[in-house]
Amino acid sequence: MKDPHDLIVRPVLTEKAYEGIDGKRYVFEVPVTATKTEIKMAIESVFADDGVKVDKVNTVRTIGKIKRQGRTQGRTREVKKAYVTLKKDSKPIKFFEGMAQ
Repeated sequence: MKDPHDLIVRPVLTEKAYEGIDGKRYVFEVPVTATKTEIKMAIESVFADDGVKVDKVNTVRTIGKIKRQGRTQGRTREVKKAYVTLKKDSKPIKFFEGMAQ
């Protein structure tokens, strides 16, 4: 199994992500190769001290856009986001407390 801290790249802190915090729905950026079960186990193990239990994981993968500068052309990097919903009896993640107001 991969290291759980390697599977969670960073939290996504956008307006849309803030709206879901009240409903115990959090957004994380994960590697493109990560699966839903790996993400679920990683979230539960990283935040095990907080008593976090994952209900479901939805993923969104965005392909990098083509960018040009003169003759040179390339792509921006691909991003995969995981929308993690916690169970109703689960405690919220302490990192996000106070952000959704």
